[in-house]
Amino acid sequence: MSDLWQISEDTFDPQSQHHKETIFTIGNGYLATRGAFEEGYPDDRRGTFVHGVFDDVPIIFTELVNAPDWLPFIISLEDERFSLDTGTVEKFHRSLDLRTGVLTRIVHWKSPGGRRAEITFERFISLADQHTMLIRCQVVPKFDGEIEFRASLNGNTDTESIAHWHWIGQGTREETIYLHNRTRSTRIELASAMRFLVVAGKPLFDNFCNVENTPTRVIVMNAHPGEPIALEKYVSIVTSRDTPAVVNSAIEHVNNIADWHTALDLNTQGWAQEWARSDVVIEGDEESQTALRFNIFQLLIAAPRHDDRVSIGAKTLSGFGYRGHIFWDTEIFMLPMFTYTNPHIARNMLNYRYRNLTAARQNALLKGFEGARFPWESADTGEEVTPTWVPNQNDRTSLIRIWTGDIQIHISADIAYATYQYWKVTGDDDWFVEKGAEIILDTAKFWASRAEWNTEAGYYEYNNVIGPDEYHEHVDNNAFTNRMAQWNMQTALEVLDWLKSHAPARAIELINQLDLSAERLARWRHVIANIYLPAQQSGLIEQFDGYFNLKDIDLAAMEPRHKSIQSILGIEGANQTQVIKQPDVLILLYLLGEHYSAEDIKVNYDYYTPHTDHTYGSSLGPSIQSIMACRVGKPNDAYEHFIRAVRADLQDMRGNARDGIHAASAGGLWQAVVFGFAGLHITPEGWSANPSLPTHWKRLKFHFLHQGELQEVDIKRDE
Repeated sequence: MSDLWQISEDTFDPQSQHHKETIFTIGNGYLATRGAFEEGYPDDRRGTFVHGVFDDVPIIFTELVNAPDWLPFIISLEDERFSLDTGTVEKFHRSLDLRTGVLTRIVHWKSPGGRRAEITFERFISLADQHTMLIRCQVVPKFDGEIEFRASLNGNTDTESIAHWHWIGQGTREETIYLHNRTRSTRIELASAMRFLVVAGKPLFDNFCNVENTPTRVIVMNAHPGEPIALEKYVSIVTSRDTPAVVNSAIEHVNNIADWHTALDLNTQGWAQEWARSDVVIEGDEESQTALRFNIFQLLIAAPRHDDRVSIGAKTLSGFGYRGHIFWDTEIFMLPMFTYTNPHIARNMLNYRYRNLTAARQNALLKGFEGARFPWESADTGEEVTPTWVPNQNDRTSLIRIWTGDIQIHISADIAYATYQYWKVTGDDDWFVEKGAEIILDTAKFWASRAEWNTEAGYYEYNNVIGPDEYHEHVDNNAFTNRMAQWNMQTALEVLDWLKSHAPARAIELINQLDLSAERLARWRHVIANIYLPAQQSGLIEQFDGYFNLKDIDLAAMEPRHKSIQSILGIEGANQTQVIKQPDVLILLYLLGEHYSAEDIKVNYDYYTPHTDHTYGSSLGPSIQSIMACRVGKPNDAYEHFIRAVRADLQDMRGNARDGIHAASAGGLWQAVVFGFAGLHITPEGWSANPSLPTHWKRLKFHFLHQGELQEVDIKRDE
């Protein structure tokens, strides 16, 4: 039986190098580092990303900066540099232990000149001290001679756009090397510090190379066949977001590392606490068990435990995709796992939105509306950072207009929804009174302002929008948008009534601050009562006005294919069909399921499922599709969709995992298991489970927090 806590490989394929760099990302919620090799490899996409460290970029506004590289660890056998692109790789094994976040690589290498060595690298980013990272290297030589080791801090990093770092200084303090950099536009300072220790063997030579922006320590060791040599590299990173004294703080953190084993024990204890709340046990399906733990791990290493000024971007901290920007993926797909297992992290992520309410209000004002209109893409300031134009990958002489930042407005209701769910699940009244209620009230103010009265038809509508299904732009009366707007306003009225009863002083404060006059609230009620919600008598919901009149395409007849429908038909071509990127209406029925009958859910599931581009559309869709399949009594279909999400990153199903983890899919997987297969249902009276397990699953077990109390769900299939 395989170890269901290990992600491993026994061969190195350069063609999948960038994909595997994503897969073997490690981190601790403060920073994360892609799985590039310590010694480097041609065309690698090395990356370390620190939460909140953004810098300006032309066209795309801002991006999460690739921090100075802490990995460099160069080994030379005599004068032959170790690298997997030279010599002969006689053995290769790489594994990530999800229990502890330790990444291990074992290579048996023969140099071009015939020198052999067994080289083992281990590294982890500490969960006990968010500023520290450690590398341990052991070399067992098979020759007599010398081995040179070079450990560096490299400030010459960049992203795929521009170089962001300005060198300030570097130096040594006793045995500690430091490097000091600053971002060019946002002027965020970052200091990294390093200690390089010999723990097995005796050095022949030890020297500091003061190369500008790449301070390096060089140690030369005697090599004898079979005699292990071991060195350890301890590194810390601190930014001016943490303290103004970045250099002193970085040196202090790295000097506080007692030794490898002590640091590893503390890290392991931290991970044990995380997994006690977050682990999900699946018996009878090894692939799903390991993949689910992998996806949970990837969310945990991006989770801001100690900082409420940041949140998790669409690619976590694992890649260059989407420039570290934050979308609705966070609140609808990722946040539920934290709300139910790590509410302090969920609270931090929602605080990020609360801190950016001022920017959301300005965003609404710029568009001519009131209230808070959250941006489609958000970064450090909460301003809209969706690019307006991007290069056409098929024609570098032209640009493509990006409309999501202008008209994909449902995100404001999504954030309000996540805020409300956090409150209901955790019972965190203090936070809700202070912050959460204001989010819901101010987004409701936006929706009432944005509603358009159709005089001829006699109802309110939202025109020229993009719903969750992004294959169709500039649509009117998207069902998801209209219904979530209605829910947002109705919930705001209920929240205001609750505040008046439970926190009257805060209610008065918000009424005055947000100008919630009787006339304004009457307007909300009128919009709520008269908003257009397209639905047929059968319960079938038209995704948006005119959707049913679009060209119907038989997706099954187009198989096999390896591209999305939009890639095949083009943006305009896909826009003219009923094919959808992700199940727009089904996501609505999932979020507001208590407002719809089982018959309504089934008729919409049956209609929209064959119209959805499941495999090559959005990675957000399969998990929701799986949940809804469970709810209509189709567990086999549910598993088929679930396994697509399971394989999204580990098997690179869409061919773009090189850009980073599909974080929404990772969060959706957890929801598919908990709310789909386990059928967890929360009501004001408590919770219940209505399981619908795949036929080969023997057991499903997990924990969650409800109203501050840890609960256990343990479902066993009767033999």
